[in-house]
Parts: sequence; C-alpha cells; structure tokens
Amino acid sequence: MAVIASVFIALAALLHVYIFLMESAWWTRPAIWRRFGLADQAEAETTKALAYNQGFYNLFLAVGGILGLALYFGGLEQAGAALALFSTGSMVLAAVVLTTTGPGRVKSALTQGTLPLIGFILFLFA
Repeated sequence: MAVIASVFIALAALLHVYIFLMESAWWTRPAIWRRFGLADQAEAETTKALAYNQGFYNLFLAVGGILGLALYFGGLEQAGAALALFSTGSMVLAAVVLTTTGPGRVKSALTQGTLPLIGFILFLFA
C-alpha cells in the first residue's frame, strides 16, 4: 500500500510544483491571473509579491512530500513517513483554508486537496 500511497503523494507534489510555477513565475500572465479570479493586469501586478511568496509555500510542501518519500524508501521509514504525512497533511489543511476565502473556491480546494488527502490516508495505513 505504501507504493500506491506514494503515487498519490508524488502526484500531489507535482501539482504543488505546478501551483508554485503559476503563482511565483507566471502570475502576471492573463491566463494565470484569470484562473485565480483577478479582474485585470493591474490587480495581477499589485498582488504579484503576495503570489510569489505563496508559491514558495507550495513548492516547499512539494519538496517535503518528495523528500519524505525518498527518506522512507531509502531506509529511514519513520523520518520519511513523518515528513510525507506532515507535507500532505499541510496540503490538505491549506485546501480546507482555501474554502473559507469565498464560495467560488470549493472546486480549487478539491483540486488542491484531493490527491494529498488520498496519499495521506493510504500512507497512514501503509
């Protein structure tokens, strides 16, 4: 079951790397700021620094998940499991917080939180 859980954790990490890229590298692209519900290019420029910072949080969660898997399968099972569970748990909780920012955020929260939730549950019982 750890292998299946790892697939979900790795996919969650890849998703969070993609979110990092959207927020930290591509934020001022119209397709990206529209996806995040911004009204115009000026709003994207105004919020660029906040998005840049937020993107790195997503990157660090992704790195934590991947590093946790590497430690787990590299023989440090307890440390790896702790890090993988912390990272995926944080991803899930961030998705829950996202639902509190407005009624239109549930779909985004489900996208952001489903893979890590499945990975967390499967890894917890692996």
